[in-house]
Amino acid sequence: MSVAVVVGTRPEIIKMAPVIKELEKRGVEYLFVHTGQHYDYEMSTVFIEELGLPKPHIGFELGNSNPAAQIGEMMVKLENAIRSRGRPPKIVLIQGDTNSMLATGLTALKMGIQLGHVEAGLRSYDWRMPEEHNRRMIDHVSNYLFAPTEIARRNLIQENVWGEIHVTGNTVIDAVDMYFDRVENAEQKVLENVPFDEYALVTFHRAENVDNVDTLRNFVRILQRSPIPIVFPIHPRTRKRLEEHGLLGAVEELKHIKLMQPLGYFEFLALMRRCRVVLTDSGGLQEEATHPRIRKFVLVLRESTERPEAVLAGFARVVSVNPVVVLAELEKVLSEEVKLPDKSPFGNGQATKRIVDVILNKLA
Repeated sequence: MSVAVVVGTRPEIIKMAPVIKELEKRGVEYLFVHTGQHYDYEMSTVFIEELGLPKPHIGFELGNSNPAAQIGEMMVKLENAIRSRGRPPKIVLIQGDTNSMLATGLTALKMGIQLGHVEAGLRSYDWRMPEEHNRRMIDHVSNYLFAPTEIARRNLIQENVWGEIHVTGNTVIDAVDMYFDRVENAEQKVLENVPFDEYALVTFHRAENVDNVDTLRNFVRILQRSPIPIVFPIHPRTRKRLEEHGLLGAVEELKHIKLMQPLGYFEFLALMRRCRVVLTDSGGLQEEATHPRIRKFVLVLRESTERPEAVLAGFARVVSVNPVVVLAELEKVLSEEVKLPDKSPFGNGQATKRIVDVILNKLA
């Protein structure tokens, strides 16, 4: 197999699903690897099944949760797994900026395997974010950098990366295109569990937010004072931190909030499609909200974003997690008619074809 596709978290599964489907369509044999970073069913396996992807050829169970130890463990297991299959792949494809992707990038480098980085060139310039460390290192060891936008391309040029840069668009737009019929089919079922006619969709999970107790308290204050009902699919990490700091009960008792377990991809997009506004610290949601068939305004609950394209296009505002600021901006959004663009700044659904074209050209 000349190509290896490595994933470790559910956003990576979603964004690499179109790439896997395109490789299959063109008859390219590939090695599919799951690092085990999102190890539970709700956060990972369900997405592979839901998206109609094959069972990974290689999958790990990780014994470490400490970031440094986890990266080291993944590197050792990934190298051993690749070597056990005989001839190594010529190119390893990864997506994004998690510990899984850094571990894979470093392993490919040390094994002399070419590396292709999907979604290269994103920068938040916020060093508190572990993802910012990872994405910078990955970009500087990649042979092929698939930048989703011109802004991402300029970031890479300014840093003098040595790999080839290709502007492709973002595969998340391709994924929404590919699976949108399934989203429509999931809509009625998921909305049966929402007791509100109008609601804000909220997600909150990033380490720099939920691992800071003051930020977590501010987030709870935002939930308590929201002028609109909230649907909140709660991430396991967030639930754990709320419990640790005695804040979960304060959220559970709120009558205007519907707490949900982590949802499948189609159910979540259905909720986003029908919400009034999105409040999130997720990067992927900032992209998905710009899809022409979703088109939702996003308040970004962070100090910065590595997706400035959404802000520049008028789809998003970065509002931090200061309750006064967030609630003022939320009131403003609810009281005005926000006019959103018809096109996404993250591409037209052709990113996957462009990426696979480059890969096949390099393999020829």
